[in-house]
Amino acid sequence: MAKYELSLQTDFDEFVRSIKEGIEQRSSTVSLEEESTLSVENIRIHVVAYERYAFVGGNRSSLNVTFVGADGTVHLIATATGGSSARFIKINTWSESSFLDTLIFAANDYMRDNDLEPLFVRSSEDELDE
Repeated sequence: MAKYELSLQTDFDEFVRSIKEGIEQRSSTVSLEEESTLSVENIRIHVVAYERYAFVGGNRSSLNVTFVGADGTVHLIATATGGSSARFIKINTWSESSFLDTLIFAANDYMRDNDLEPLFVRSSEDELDE
């Protein structure tokens, strides 16, 4: 599993829309499987689930993205899974990481285009380096 987390001071709806467009434009085989939105008092939550076919691995992987917004801050948590073609252990996680990279590129584009610095950012690769 590959993971990415990001927190920004930005508009919730604009950020969600931009990330979704960025993911969908960066992959010819991506499909939006499901999404849902919930608001509780001043907290907004939007969950999106994608799948895509990986030509290199010959398999499908999923990308699940959760946005949580409150008081002008948006937190994003994304996990990519399902890229292995092995039966009992994961031997090929390339498609998971590649799928997650599409989201990271979209987030970086959004921050660059809006001149924003992250309040917090972490990826599963960061945890492996610690």
